[in-house]
Amino acid sequence: MREYDVLEKSEGSLDAVFLDRTDSMPQTNTDRLGQGLFFIRGLYIYAIIIISTAIVLTTRDAGPFESAALDRVWFGSAIATAAAGALFRALASGFAAYGTSGRVKRAPEAAELNTTGFYSLVRNPLYTGRIINYAGLAMLSGSIVFSAIALFASVLIYIRISSFEAAFLQSKFGEEYDRWAAATPMLMPRLTGWVKPKYGFWWKRMIWREQHKLFLLATGVFFAWFARYGFDIAQLSSAQMIWVYAYGAIIALRLSISGIGLTGYFKDLR
Repeated sequence: MREYDVLEKSEGSLDAVFLDRTDSMPQTNTDRLGQGLFFIRGLYIYAIIIISTAIVLTTRDAGPFESAALDRVWFGSAIATAAAGALFRALASGFAAYGTSGRVKRAPEAAELNTTGFYSLVRNPLYTGRIINYAGLAMLSGSIVFSAIALFASVLIYIRISSFEAAFLQSKFGEEYDRWAAATPMLMPRLTGWVKPKYGFWWKRMIWREQHKLFLLATGVFFAWFARYGFDIAQLSSAQMIWVYAYGAIIALRLSISGIGLTGYFKDLR
């Protein structure tokens, strides 16, 4: 039985476990910029989607080339890149230990040190996935300049956030963290050294933690596509309407998962 299964079934003590946590960020860390970036990290994706959509709405173009065929390749590559980043993050999240890599915005948390699975290849796989995801979403703008700026800014932001979290992990896990950090890159995954995940894949938590991010991926793609038509549904052919219906179905699925969450089904799945 997995450790988090035991915790989840101990309903009488679960709240106490999280109310009396000793795994949150100590107040001694003075990296105010890193802390601020950590706190607002969930907002970056909205900025990229909004800017990408605005660029497409202005240019009405899917890519930076004169050739429509090459623009389609660019747009397809953008979707593939954004999806790859989201998938990388979702897989890493599903294998992460209970009480780690959470959705909490106030401070980092770690009931234990993740060093297996995706964490054996890179110390911050969730952020690596985010950077790739952001790069793809920025590419949807059809602008090479904005894509490059978004990628560069994302790397700088997550280097600072990762350093902020590293101070917490080092203070909590000491030599164990030092050994792992010395052998594992911060954001660029290595190609060797894979260690089998300590825990099995946890679909329930992955769905709860990643469903909104996957919804934003679909939103970014749909908005970038629809912006080329000025968000005017009258300009769409009957064949193109299938994408509108598909996005409507995604919205319905997103709302359904949120509704299930209100029942307590996903309680305490950080």
